[in-house]
Amino acid sequence: MTPSARKVAAKTTARKARAPRRTGATIAVTGAAGVIGEVLVRRLLASDEVAKVVAIDVRRGGVEGATWRITDVRDPVLVQRFAGVDAVVHLAVDWSLGVAPAVRSELNVRGTQTVVTAAAAAGVKRVVLVTSATVYGAFADNPTPLPEDAPLQAPPEGILADLLEIERVGEDARRVHPGLSVTVVRPAALVGPGVDTLVTRHFAAPRLLCIKDAAPTWQFCHVEDLASALERAALGAVEGAVTVGSDGYLEQRCVEDLSGMKRVEVPAALAFATAERLHRMGVTPAPASELAYVMHPLVVSSAALRAIGWEPTYDNRTCLQVVLDEVRGEHSIAGRRLGRRDATVAGASAAGATVAVLGAAAFVRAARRARGR
Repeated sequence: MTPSARKVAAKTTARKARAPRRTGATIAVTGAAGVIGEVLVRRLLASDEVAKVVAIDVRRGGVEGATWRITDVRDPVLVQRFAGVDAVVHLAVDWSLGVAPAVRSELNVRGTQTVVTAAAAAGVKRVVLVTSATVYGAFADNPTPLPEDAPLQAPPEGILADLLEIERVGEDARRVHPGLSVTVVRPAALVGPGVDTLVTRHFAAPRLLCIKDAAPTWQFCHVEDLASALERAALGAVEGAVTVGSDGYLEQRCVEDLSGMKRVEVPAALAFATAERLHRMGVTPAPASELAYVMHPLVVSSAALRAIGWEPTYDNRTCLQVVLDEVRGEHSIAGRRLGRRDATVAGASAAGATVAVLGAAAFVRAARRARGR
């Protein structure tokens, strides 16, 4: 090496030595390549309190700067991936509408069990699980808002069965692994770019289902607000059961006015009977019990997060517009989601499928009446 080259190398080494190492927590995120995972990973990488982000998924995501580990969360090798990690945010949960329930549950429940066990074995201090505010159940006498310590009374059907099992895994972990702090975050109806759920598909239906004499409330949670809440939870600012959502709620009439969508109003008995038949026939994967969420109030307070100064960035009106932008030009009719140029088979929500069937029946009756005049 020439003298000049040695000088350059020495200066480079000196600069590296002087550059301060990043300090803070090491946080692992499972399901890091998913919609929520990528938003959270970007947020953690930008945080001054986070030194390193370990991104875990079965495929590599598009976020640079994280340490990617390609691993299935059901694989016991996960304990090695958690070495040196301070906190784990578990997002590798399958919410897919078209996946067989047994396949989905095997990932959701066994995956969560493996994550919790591996975290405890690796000496991780904290695990954050994500379920949904729907685990509380929607009932006519629900207080508005629901306290975070309200009992979990949702019927264990469909995806809710998985979420309730994840809640149970978290509760068991607190008892079995006393050195492990477990926080469960329960967001309101999730919205954002790329989010596809039974709630978003409800707004892809031709009309909004309205149950006669019911008083539903609509509260949303944007993925960016969920990510900011998960960041706080991962850093230990909140513990236990935590809810997260936009301020307040929208009433049914307000949702109709903002969306410009018309309603299909039917008696509860007819709606439930129709939804149950469609589910039994395999037209929709969602059980009839899902209709309770378009009938009764379910609003959460985000009380624990607000106590530490957290506030949502998105309000319910903005979140509703995000949903409408996502489904614009598409219609979910029974089991089929129709786009501008093509149609893809996809399970509709119980409410959306019921709207399609009852709306079509109403159209036929009206046509018959018109012909009879």
